[in-house]
Amino acid sequence: MAATQLTASTVLVKGFASFEGLRQNSVKISSFSPLKQNGLSLRSFRGLTVKAATVVAPKYTALKPLGDRVLVKIKTAEEKTTGGILLPTTAQTKPQGGEVVAIGEGRTIGKNKVDISVKTGTQVVYSKYAGTEVEFNGSNHLILKEDDIVGILDTDDVKDMKPLNDRVLIKVAEAEEVTSGGLLLTEASKEKPSIGTVIAVGPGPLDEEGNRKPLSVIPGNTVLYSKYAGNDLKGSDGSNYIALRASDVMAVLS
Repeated sequence: MAATQLTASTVLVKGFASFEGLRQNSVKISSFSPLKQNGLSLRSFRGLTVKAATVVAPKYTALKPLGDRVLVKIKTAEEKTTGGILLPTTAQTKPQGGEVVAIGEGRTIGKNKVDISVKTGTQVVYSKYAGTEVEFNGSNHLILKEDDIVGILDTDDVKDMKPLNDRVLIKVAEAEEVTSGGLLLTEASKEKPSIGTVIAVGPGPLDEEGNRKPLSVIPGNTVLYSKYAGNDLKGSDGSNYIALRASDVMAVLS
């Protein structure tokens, strides 16, 4: 029996069967090789980019989030490097921040009504993979839960971020540049540190009665955290920061 051939057009048709009702979709396939016999091996399926934002028709002029949801206008991705080099779309950093333009009415926990802790006009940082993207009034927005907001930015510098809920802002320790044997390491071979200094902490998560539970770490603590957790951020001075949940902090070092 001949090997099954899966073409790019097949991917386009089948891959978008579940996106009915969306007015804007795009697929980019830069490298794709056929499936082997019986469909058990797919050696190369790289460069697949899927963009599916729900487009709100112009006749709708208002969008009101419900419950503990927040509507954020997404910050535009950087199109140039600091040196002025124009970046292709695939190399542009996906924004993790934007401006709150609408909020829900909050939620009820136990017997207490808990309001949304951010206000409209606030600049926020949110989790990388949170929310649903919506094109509204000609701009890209994100509808997400309040708990997906990492922190508030009162300035343009990440080090001034105020974490929300159970989030912690950590300044990442510098990576080792030399091995114990004296070998100089290149950038690619340096191991990503999972140790840093706590810069700021949130007010803590809500308990079953709607009261805040303080976190077990405080600013100034040197901590060990989970390597693959949180949002990686870059400060204005080039320093690396990470914002993550307190539960991803594994130990305090002293």
